[in-house]
Amino acid sequence: MKTAMTVVFAAGALLAGPVAVADPAALLQKGGCAACHSMDKKILGPAFKDVAAKYKGQDVEAVLIKKVKEGGSGVWGPMPMPPNAGKLADDEFKAVVEWVLAQ
Repeated sequence: MKTAMTVVFAAGALLAGPVAVADPAALLQKGGCAACHSMDKKILGPAFKDVAAKYKGQDVEAVLIKKVKEGGSGVWGPMPMPPNAGKLADDEFKAVVEWVLAQ
């Protein structure tokens, strides 16, 4: 009976589909992104629309996820972006980068 319930639960989880990720605005706050970035103007870091324009049509999602997690400098000027690992889960970093690139 215990095995049957486990199978039923697992099947239900598969049918439910992937777990939804929080909306991008909430993730930008949770990750601290909004402290240095805005949608349409440079603060300390580039505007999200400028990031999207720079990488339009390029396959850079994995590179940008890594950069957001580990930090970096030199691409947008001398101001370094600090590492953000631990602030968001992997699927949340992916959702943020996908959202930024879609702007």
